[in-house]
Amino acid sequence: MTWDNHGIRIADPEQVVLESEPYRRLSYTWHTFVPELGEKFGWSEERRETLAAEPRSKVTFEIEDLGQQVKLTVIHDGFEPGSTALEMVSEGWPQVLSGLKTLLETGETLPA
Repeated sequence: MTWDNHGIRIADPEQVVLESEPYRRLSYTWHTFVPELGEKFGWSEERRETLAAEPRSKVTFEIEDLGQQVKLTVIHDGFEPGSTALEMVSEGWPQVLSGLKTLLETGETLPA
């Protein structure tokens, strides 16, 4: 699995799709914290090394058909207690999902 995160291409053999059921479920290992990503977001080298040392977590998207609507559930798990990545994604996922909701409802993206 290859990521494009804010223009930074991240490929790593441990970034893999774990499960794929079209239109229903997608699960994959959460990504690699490369130096370029840390530089882009202004992380200290210490913070990036802390993130890189954490075990990979897992993201799962589940889509449930509700007739004229669908329900999207995002599960991001596999974190150790005190995880720095968990702290960061707890702020990031609401922003991503809010942007997705806006795009689907209006056809427009949220301002950067």
